[in-house]
Amino acid sequence: MAEESVAKDSVTKVLAVRALAAGRPFALVEERPGQQTAAGERVADDTTTVTTQPPGLPDDPELRAYVEDYFAMTDALPFPSVVLDPGWGVAHTNPAYDALFGGIGPHPTAMPDHNFLRFVLFHPDAAAVLAEHETAWCLPLLAQFAAAFADDESAPGLRDIRRDIADDPIMDAAFRLGLPHWVEAVGDAAVHHDGALRHLRHPDPKRGRTSCRLVNESPRTLRKFGLRRLTMVLRETEPPPAARRARAHLSVVPAP
Repeated sequence: MAEESVAKDSVTKVLAVRALAAGRPFALVEERPGQQTAAGERVADDTTTVTTQPPGLPDDPELRAYVEDYFAMTDALPFPSVVLDPGWGVAHTNPAYDALFGGIGPHPTAMPDHNFLRFVLFHPDAAAVLAEHETAWCLPLLAQFAAAFADDESAPGLRDIRRDIADDPIMDAAFRLGLPHWVEAVGDAAVHHDGALRHLRHPDPKRGRTSCRLVNESPRTLRKFGLRRLTMVLRETEPPPAARRARAHLSVVPAP
C-alpha cells in the first residue's frame, strides 16, 4: 500500500493511507463489545455497531464533525497529544507532540508521526527524548503489545510488528523470555498504566529533562473507529540524574 503525503497541521491527515510497514492504517473499524484495545485496556461493553469503511473520516456529517472537532480540541492542548489506531498507527498529532519529536532523525518504518510503538521499539533516537527508555517506555509498551497480539494475532499491523521484533535477536529474546518475568514482577501496572508518570528530555531548553503523566482516553465515539488518544501532561523541569553507563541491550536479557 502506498503512503500518501498529508499536511501535518491539517485535520485531513487522517485520510492518509499508511504504509503497512508504518503500522496498521487508520480505518473505521467496528470494535466488539468488551474488546481489548491495542493499548491493553478493556473498554466497556458497547452494543453500538459501525460498518467497516475505507480509511478516512466518516461519511456521516455528525460523526465527521465530531472527529474534526476532536482533532481541533487536541490541537489546542499545550501538552503533546497523539490519536492512535489499534496498531499504534498515528491518526493525528497536535503541535506540542510535533515539537517534542521535531528533532528526531529519519527512519524508514519507525517515525513518531507514523507509528508510536515502532518508534519506541526501533528508532535509535527514541531514548534521546524518552528518558529511562527501557524500563519506562520500551518494556511497558512491549507488555501492551504482547497483550494486544495475544488477543488478535491476525491483525495485520500487529503481525508485522511481531515479525520485526522476531528479526531482532535481542528484542525477540526480551519479548519471549524476559518480558513475562518482568510483567509478573511489576503486576498489572505493566499493561494498564493510564496515569503513570514517565520521564522526557524535551528539546525546548526551558523544559529540558521533565516528567509527564500519561493520560490514555478513548471516548465512546472514537472507540467506534478503534481510536484512542494518548496525552503526555508535562510537569515541572527536573534536575539531571546521576550519570549512568549506557546499556547496549535490554537489561531483561542477560549480557553474553
